[in-house]
Formats: sequence, structure tokens, C-alpha cells
Amino acid sequence: MKPKVFNIANDQDILSGLVTDVYFDRTVRILKAKKVNPVVKAELIVKSMPGGQSGKDWPWAVLAGLDEAMSLLKGLPVKVRAIEEGTVFYPYEPILEIEGRYLDFCVYETALLGFLCQASGIATQAARFKMLAGERMVLSFGARRMHPALAPMIERNAYIGGCDGVSVIESGQVIGREAVGTMPHALIICMGGTVEAALAFDEVIETGAMRVVLIDTFLDEKFECLNVARALGKKLDGIRFDTPSSRRGDFYRILEECRWELDQRGFGHVKFFVSGGIKEADVARLNPLVYGYGIGTSISNAPVVDIAMDIMEAEGKPLAKRGKWSGGKRVLRCKKCGGRMTIPLSGNTPECGCGGEFGDILVPALDNGKILVPEPSAPDIRERMLANVKGLEL
Repeated sequence: MKPKVFNIANDQDILSGLVTDVYFDRTVRILKAKKVNPVVKAELIVKSMPGGQSGKDWPWAVLAGLDEAMSLLKGLPVKVRAIEEGTVFYPYEPILEIEGRYLDFCVYETALLGFLCQASGIATQAARFKMLAGERMVLSFGARRMHPALAPMIERNAYIGGCDGVSVIESGQVIGREAVGTMPHALIICMGGTVEAALAFDEVIETGAMRVVLIDTFLDEKFECLNVARALGKKLDGIRFDTPSSRRGDFYRILEECRWELDQRGFGHVKFFVSGGIKEADVARLNPLVYGYGIGTSISNAPVVDIAMDIMEAEGKPLAKRGKWSGGKRVLRCKKCGGRMTIPLSGNTPECGCGGEFGDILVPALDNGKILVPEPSAPDIRERMLANVKGLEL
């Protein structure tokens, strides 16, 4: 076998079932040998949410990664019900159900969970930052902290989770939006100074790109701000502060001082962007002075949502392991107040306490290999997510 250049599984590895835990491969061998292959229903749920940067567990998560999950299941002789990508879900709510003969999908459990667990964690963390930032721009800057093969996945899910833009070229192609960014310290060092780099950027880069200059490479932030503002004048859209934590001190005061000095000299149009280890707790304090955030590791290294997959029904009979609720289920959401219920699949739809009408959010998505629902664009999923999280508590 020819050795791989990079330690990644390709599309064919995943679709052929090579990316599976070995005990599923052994299960297939045993069931085939014993001629056992029941029709089952298996559902995916999360029992508890991960702990966030605030020290509290997340109260909810955003489903992401469904695009890849459906690509994996497409063509299999199974039925799938799922909530829509970009939808908020809570503990013990089924987010996806597979019905079919167990051997037809057994070896895909590992990959299926991998698609959904990590993507949902990234999307949820991005959603939290976007909610904290409000109308301010939130950009995904974290691809460099993870394996490059994952960059499009990370940034696609950061975007549908609420980020306004992504930094990697291929990620922009995936979401149908142009990648965004400023300039690296390397450009400033190669050009010999911040002003020199700013002028070169303005000369070479197309006019549609924002002129946002990184100002913490060599000099004090305040004086570097003034230097580039004088050099570019009205062409200067913004300044990015990436001040390292070892020199940051009180970051808010640095921004406040720079804002004051720029405003005093007629540069009130210059917007402030901040990056470099930004955490949830930083956003509320910095919001009054900041136009946009570049969020790196906090999003790309988001905690995974620990989704599990378990059989809930075998040969038409409710059957589940301890700690799980057996049988197929409906997940209902009130169209008026947003209240939610999980009821047996055969249960009648109740009326919400607010007088509103419940609707099913776990809906048919695939039947015998045929996808039943249109595949929405990344911007459409993002809009659904923003509507879903509106008014929720963090």
C-alpha cells in the first residue's frame, strides 16, 4: 500500500467504512456469521452539554455537520429523520434517527458522530460569540490552530454558527463568500515597518478589500495608530490590535487611549478590530470600543458536543439500553412561544400551555437513499441559526 502524504482519511476511506471503531467491524462479522440483521431505529441525542468558557455548561447547542452526515447516509437503504441544520437543540432531544437493517449502517456510526459532534461544537461556540458581540463583526481566524484538512469544515461551521466571515481561501469557496483578513506581522517585518506595509497593501491590493492595518509589531499602539492614520488618511478603514497578552496589560485602556488620540486628530472613522486569544468574557467589556473581533482558538478548538447514537427499537419493538428512553419519538416546538416537548412517535400532538400550536422539528430527511429535503446554502443555514438563538440565554 502506498503511504499517505498526510495523516488524513479521504472521502473513499470514510464512505467505505474504514473510519470505524474496530468493534463495529467485529460486530458486522459476528452478525453475518449468525445471520442476524434486525430492522432497528437508532437515534442520536446528547445527555449533557459541554462546559463553556464561563465555567457553566452550555444550556443548548446548534446542530451542524448535517451536510456531511447526509452525504454519508445518502444511497443507503435506510430512512432518516433529522432536525434542520442550524437548529438549536437541548439535552435528551433526538436530533437524528436512522431506521433500517443494522448491518446497512453499522460501520458508519463512528464517522457520523464525528461529523456532528465537532461541527456542532464549533457552530455553538461561534453562535455564543456572535450573540455576545451583537451587531459587531465576528471573523473566524482559527484555522491555523487545527489540522489543515479540517480548515474548510471548521470555518464552514463557524460561519453557519454566526461568524460574519472566514479567513481561509478554500473555506470561503465552501460557504460561497470571499475570504476576509487583514495583514500578518510577517508583511510588516518584510517591508521594514508598519507604515511601509500599510502603503504597500494599499498600492497592491484591490480597492474592494478593507484597509485594516495591524499596528502592534514594533511600536507603542497609540503612536502606531497615529502613524498609519496620517499615512493613509480617509483610506484607512480600521486598525487591528493583536497585542500579545504578555504586553497587553489592561487591553480596554489601550483601546480607549488609542480611540481618544485618533478622535482628537480627526480620525474618528477608523474602526477597531481586536484579535489574539479573545475569550467570551472579553467581549462584553471590549464591545463599546470594538467594531469587529477575530476569534481564533476559542472557536476552532471549541468543545465537542458529546452526541451519542443508540438503538431505541428492534423489529418494531421499543428496546434500549439502560439510561435511554426506548421507542421512536417526536420533537415538538411551539410556533408561538418556542416551548418544546419530546413525545412518543405514536403520541397525539398536545396544545401548548400558551395556547399555541406545536409543530414537528424532527422531520423526514432521507428515504431509501433518496434525500427528501432541499440542501440549503450556508448563508441560509446561518440565517436560520440566528433566528433560532434570538432571545436565548447563554
